[in-house]
Amino acid sequence: MKTFLGKRAISSAISLVGLIVLVFFLSRLTGDPANLYLPVDASLESRERFREINGLNDPLILQFFRYVGDLVQFDFGMSVRRSEPALDAVLRAFVWTLELAAITMTLVAVLAIVVGSLAAFRVGGVFDRIATFFSLIGASAPDFWIAIVAIVIFSVGLGWVPTSGTGTVWHWILPIAVLFIRPFGLIVQVVRGSMITALSSAYVKTARAKGVKNRPIIFVHALRNAMLPVVTVIGDQAAALLNGAVVVETIFGFPGVGKLMIDSILQRDFAVVMAAIFVTAVAIFVMNILIDILYAVLDPRIRY
Repeated sequence: MKTFLGKRAISSAISLVGLIVLVFFLSRLTGDPANLYLPVDASLESRERFREINGLNDPLILQFFRYVGDLVQFDFGMSVRRSEPALDAVLRAFVWTLELAAITMTLVAVLAIVVGSLAAFRVGGVFDRIATFFSLIGASAPDFWIAIVAIVIFSVGLGWVPTSGTGTVWHWILPIAVLFIRPFGLIVQVVRGSMITALSSAYVKTARAKGVKNRPIIFVHALRNAMLPVVTVIGDQAAALLNGAVVVETIFGFPGVGKLMIDSILQRDFAVVMAAIFVTAVAIFVMNILIDILYAVLDPRIRY
């Protein structure tokens, strides 16, 4: 197991290095920040001075090696737009995204596992038909459309919740609800399919023959053996949220890392872009390793 985790950590580190190289050079293709931050009629001397202050007047390859040297010391540079360390701005935004993702995925995982398991227990029944119908709709609905419709109905029309911001608990309801729908639909379908296979296995039939009640059969005997594909999908959906729910954060004015990343790209704030990519990638790599450990807990055969 230690060898397996060590190999995963090394592969993750290699992927992180490749990602940093790719993003560094691609971000520079968005244009010269001097054209964005200085007036149109700014003199050439002012532009050169701006580039010199922000380390943009050197050849691109020299800028890259200087950035790598600073990165080794965990120095991500200063934000041009915010005049503060880029890492501080990213970590402040990432906390919001992490809280949003944690709350959403906790609700999604618990409810989807329960609904999918109950739907699989009686395939073709009323509950199974209802769960399948709504989960397919949820899995197919685009986030931006749901968010706009939710604002029109519940914020503008009924006035129940605010349209944007993070001041109170009520501000969190719509972002969480919108982010909840699609992962819930996907995971319900995966749980249902995996549980149907598990419930038709020999050990479940033996448990039924021994008179074991339905609840232990569903949530003890079958569920653990059906959880491996479910954990994979939950991990994928959680990674998508950690990467920044860009659409939802933008629509609801949520100060998460996804919105920060998009704003920084438009503002050509390269230091913040690089810091956001680094922090997000590390979080996703750590989560993938935790999922691998969870695999081994659920199925001891994976340890070998």
